[in-house]
Amino acid sequence: MSKNLHKDAIRTLNTLQTNANYLDQVKRQRYDPAEQLQMMRQFLERSGLQVEDLDKLNIIHVTGTKGKGSTCAFVEQILRNYGLKTGFYSSPHLVQVRERIRINGQPISKELFSKYFWQVYNRFEETNDEENPSMPPYFRFLTIMAFHIFLEQKVDLAVLEVGIGGAYDCTNIIRNPLVCGVSSLDIDHTSILGDTIEKIAWQKGGIFKSGVPAFTVSQPAGPLEVLRKRAEEIECPLYMCPDLAEYEDDGISLQLGLAGDHQKLNAALALQLAQTWLQHQGYPGVGEQKSPSRHLPPMKWPFPLASAFRPSIPMVQGLQDTIWLGRTQIFKRGPISYYIDGAHTSSSIKACVRWFREVALKEEKAGGGSVVRVLLFNATGERDTAALLKHLQPCHFDYAMFCPNISEVSGVGMADQQNFNVTLENVLTRCLENQKTWNQLNEERSCSAPWGSSLPVDALIKDSPRGSPLLLAPSSERFLNCNSLVFPCISHALQWATQGRDMEFPCLDINLLHHHPVASSGSVLLREAARIQVLVTGSLHLVGGALKLLDQSLSQ
Repeated sequence: MSKNLHKDAIRTLNTLQTNANYLDQVKRQRYDPAEQLQMMRQFLERSGLQVEDLDKLNIIHVTGTKGKGSTCAFVEQILRNYGLKTGFYSSPHLVQVRERIRINGQPISKELFSKYFWQVYNRFEETNDEENPSMPPYFRFLTIMAFHIFLEQKVDLAVLEVGIGGAYDCTNIIRNPLVCGVSSLDIDHTSILGDTIEKIAWQKGGIFKSGVPAFTVSQPAGPLEVLRKRAEEIECPLYMCPDLAEYEDDGISLQLGLAGDHQKLNAALALQLAQTWLQHQGYPGVGEQKSPSRHLPPMKWPFPLASAFRPSIPMVQGLQDTIWLGRTQIFKRGPISYYIDGAHTSSSIKACVRWFREVALKEEKAGGGSVVRVLLFNATGERDTAALLKHLQPCHFDYAMFCPNISEVSGVGMADQQNFNVTLENVLTRCLENQKTWNQLNEERSCSAPWGSSLPVDALIKDSPRGSPLLLAPSSERFLNCNSLVFPCISHALQWATQGRDMEFPCLDINLLHHHPVASSGSVLLREAARIQVLVTGSLHLVGGALKLLDQSLSQ
């Protein structure tokens, strides 16, 4: 199958991206789940499937605000270790859209993606009439396409990660999952899900099904009570997961493939989901039940505490072998260390900061010499940027860089990462606002900058001699903090931060990037530092763009 056919598939898929009008429609309809899910059922039927067909997939359905992707990755790896053929549907993708649909842990091939894309796309074209819109939006289309792939590839099970929320999410068209999970809850997507964690918990609990066991992790009392009521209304048996330590033998800790203490919650949830699925399918002796720990005081939960058990060898190995890109990930290249984490909520940024401070300090103590810390940040949508950036203050960055979620200004080879819902001016304006917020947060320990020049957004978009946008100076107001910069793309930001010292990262002429005194003075410090530590966080899309540049294999 030709490369052009795959490229055409990606380009055509991008035309289905959710636009502002559709988002407004979702917000209007969110109180009518019957209408939301009925539309999805109609799309599914037009594609040639019935809802009943999805029962064959033996689904594990997982929602949550943070950690749901990591939980799914742990579960998938564990069950694959049992010799099962796994399907895994997740979002968003980091580098290539094929990452969203995996068979046995690997993104489907370009050939398979193209085959099923056109198969489903043409089916919608054939069934188009006046009563039916021609195509479902981007995420619904990919969800339906994933169902087709998993069924035709005859997977033993499918792990489904909810897109947004739960109750009205298009993955919630399924009727009979074998088990459901709710990872940690936080404030996110408030215009769709609600502006309190209790409202968000109500949405997440919408994936519960009558008679289908569900598990969650430790949450604040408010959302836990909401989940309890939802489970009671739906007649869903809901259980609290014990701490990961409860699954461990004395003196022997379970090793996780994903770094950070917050991953222990996700691993504990994954163990219960995998155990329940295996027991439902009749796998004998998958975990010997353990007595509660004598070292921990009993906790009072609004619903039963699940029993801890002694994990089987495939479970132990699965937790250790799990890989989930863009989460607490480290690249070390000579004097450069990249710390990559897609945290984008208040709680996940706090977890990211705890992880980064610990690992960065260890590296600093081990290496000796001067260290320069650089932040690369972006946040989009309705997120509270001030809250996120405030949590990053204790990391004591020497420089903060802000840029859109665009890998390179040329746009070459970026079809998988294109977003037609925003303009370049919009995203650059947001970067300047993020920079302004950072500068205001840093006023008390920053110096007055005599060059606080006035640069409008279009100054950021001007062409260089090579025809590419250049480094942006600080925003249009004069700020006290002089150590923050805005760049038009991720590539330019990382080129400036690394100063050509990463031999595996191609770098333009650094002098082309020096269009502000901060950049000029900073480049001297960066070139002379014994180590440069770069934290990339705030957005999974930003992380995806960075990974595309730093790990060329992900684009293959």
